[in-house]
Amino acid sequence: MPRKPLINWKPLWRDPSVLIVVILISALLALFVLFPLFQVLKTCFITKDGSTLTLKYVWELFSKSYNRQPLYNSIVLGICVALLGTTVGFACAYAVTKTDMRFKRLLQASTLLPIISPPFVIALSAILLFGRNGIITRKLLFEGLGIDLYAAGFDIYGLTGLVIVETLAYFPTAYLVLVGVLSSIEPALEEAASNLGASRWKVFRTVTVPLSLPGIVNAMLLLFIESMADFGNPLILAGRFNVLSVQAYLQITGNDNLPGGATLAMALLLPSLAVYFLQYYLLRQRSFVALTGRASGAGTQTVDKRVQYPLMVICWGTVGCVFLFYGLVLVGSFTRLWGVDYSLTLNNYAEAFRLGMDYIVDSLLLAAIATPLTGVLGMVVAFIVKRKQFVGRGLLDVTSMLSFALPGTVVGIGYILAFNQAPLMLRGTAAIILLLFIFRNVPVGIRAAAASLDQIDPSLEEASTNLGAGSLTTFGRILLPLIAPAFFAGLAYSFVRCMTAISAVIFVVSGRWNLITVAILGFVESSDFSQAAALSMILIMFVMTALGLIQLVLTSVFKLRITEFFGYANTSSN
Repeated sequence: MPRKPLINWKPLWRDPSVLIVVILISALLALFVLFPLFQVLKTCFITKDGSTLTLKYVWELFSKSYNRQPLYNSIVLGICVALLGTTVGFACAYAVTKTDMRFKRLLQASTLLPIISPPFVIALSAILLFGRNGIITRKLLFEGLGIDLYAAGFDIYGLTGLVIVETLAYFPTAYLVLVGVLSSIEPALEEAASNLGASRWKVFRTVTVPLSLPGIVNAMLLLFIESMADFGNPLILAGRFNVLSVQAYLQITGNDNLPGGATLAMALLLPSLAVYFLQYYLLRQRSFVALTGRASGAGTQTVDKRVQYPLMVICWGTVGCVFLFYGLVLVGSFTRLWGVDYSLTLNNYAEAFRLGMDYIVDSLLLAAIATPLTGVLGMVVAFIVKRKQFVGRGLLDVTSMLSFALPGTVVGIGYILAFNQAPLMLRGTAAIILLLFIFRNVPVGIRAAAASLDQIDPSLEEASTNLGAGSLTTFGRILLPLIAPAFFAGLAYSFVRCMTAISAVIFVVSGRWNLITVAILGFVESSDFSQAAALSMILIMFVMTALGLIQLVLTSVFKLRITEFFGYANTSSN
């Protein structure tokens, strides 16, 4: 295969337009990514007067067992969710890629629901199902059969409930990672082992699993990060099982203790950051999966029934749980008062639009502004990192992706510390929410554009440059049309993230600018579950409508499906 021609790199000072863009982007990343992180570190280890380094806040906080316990709880929860979620995700991915199981499209479509909705919607449904007034625990078991699960020691609030809801919320991440890994394994390798007399189980154990092991580890690390960073579900369901993300929030909002909240955020940051970079390293080492070139087109294999039946139980059991949980949110949105009056009504939606219209308008407006800005910035950063050589290019690349390594709690605390005083007094404004959205989600656009640029022969740009076009002209007229599908798919994912965000933005919302996700949490905390369910369904409706419109553009113009990009985007999100 002939080698691709190399672009004739030239110093940035000979390309003033690109030099200006590099300086501007570097300044923006330093201000809105590094500076908030620095403020968190500074608050943890420097005295309030800014004079000396200190470990006082760390010692004061972690010398108390009730502050050490959330770190242990977060790690235990992360490990449980990583193991269980990856197992479910692998089973679904294996069933889709390696079996002739029926209704695969339904299975694939069901994995989108937890992605396009706030994760804490499942926590809300868990309360509607298994709370003290839940439809299963009270209506079916207690009133119907006389069985009191809570008297027997069951409690949805705590580790058990969090493992259930986080597994259902995050297993699609593992599925989307592993379906790509399993579909990339050359079928001829498995067929060769089978033809040599290996049983289905032995082929699975000695060929399929070893080849997909990097993807399995990568999925487990991603789920661990997502569980550690989760805020909405623990805020609703943790009960006495305290976790770091919620404890840091309570230190700031409840105790007005910024150093304490920042220190807990740092304890959350360190394991998440370490696991993220390990995951990022493994992601770059995907070549460890043995491939023999293009797929042979052998298609899916019909697995032995002894394997297929357990897979069907796991897959359809998971799909059933997803539809049960989301279906109950839909039913709950029409219930007059959950737990007291189950008569059906439309008043919840009327009240949702009356009381929550400002939240809905703010969410849509801020997401509509932030989404295209995020997409454009991602395209430009990817172009500079992939197609230009300059001192500090690697640092720019790492910094631009850093916001995905930071748990939302850390980002939110960093923003209120960084932009709470002159000359950068942004607290209480729409600008701080927009900036958080943009720099929190820009890595999605960067990776999407970078993947597209890797598939474009540099000779196209070289020809444009040789004909006298500048870098920005080449980018606008040659590259941008070619990476447009990734741009639009990136817009879809960014919009979803903006509409469903909670962990970071809860620190920066204000009375003037608020979000629908915050309103939903408020209704849950006040035990108005029917109203929370109605707002949740409105949010899902708006997100699905926006995705449908973007999918229409992608299908009619580029013949691309959003789900193809979501699988890629979720391999780098937390």
